Amino acid sequence: MITTAEIISIGNELLIGQTLDTNTNWLCRQITGLGGRVHRAVMVPDDLVAITRELSDALDRETDVIITTGGLGPTADDRTLEAVALALGRPLAENDEALRMIEQRYNELFERGLVDQPGLTEARRKMGRLPQGAQPIFNPVGGAAAVRLDLDTTPMISLPGVPQELKGIWQGPLQPTLTELFGQGAYLERAVVTTCPDDSVLAPLLAEVVQRHPDVYIKSHVKAFGTARQEIRVTFSMAGA
Repeated sequence: MITTAEIISIGNELLIGQTLDTNTNWLCRQITGLGGRVHRAVMVPDDLVAITRELSDALDRETDVIITTGGLGPTADDRTLEAVALALGRPLAENDEALRMIEQRYNELFERGLVDQPGLTEARRKMGRLPQGAQPIFNPVGGAAAVRLDLDTTPMISLPGVPQELKGIWQGPLQPTLTELFGQGAYLERAVVTTCPDDSVLAPLLAEVVQRHPDVYIKSHVKAFGTARQEIRVTFSMAGA
């Protein structure tokens, strides 16, 4: 059975075009490579009501895994965990393990000369206030811990929005969780480049393949349309256990 996922990217900077959301593209490729399937990916502002609504809707859709990116930092507009707590009806409180992780990271960053002050400040303590029952996940790159929280059978994972931090957590401390959630799934992809100048000629042939192999996803892409070098790239892919 294929594990389904939804991605909620949070941040005003995404919606005003100030920052390009490369995280969603990267996560989609990672999840697909694990044999999972992303059913939905959205961007929402740093607004408590908007985030809470999107989380509640995702839970109602009964997706297997919900992933959020962004909004875990120390500033006032970082409200993801507050929204998660509200959506799940759980209190927000300081988590001792998260605070230890954050303190450790800032001490390390201070020793490397990357921050001016070690230890916990009030702004940094904010990042250690998690919804009740949440599990912090160590951030080997930045300061804010990632967070996992399960609601019945639906795991929710909140990741930092900084791409280097998100990737560092995903490829490091989060690996055991990913194995648990996606199992031994696999994704296979093969591409064929044809010199056929007209994709409408290929369409009925591809439709016949789809009819015979409904589990195979087929996508054709026209390259250099209208030129003598026109090619059609046909990609065949399949996910599963």
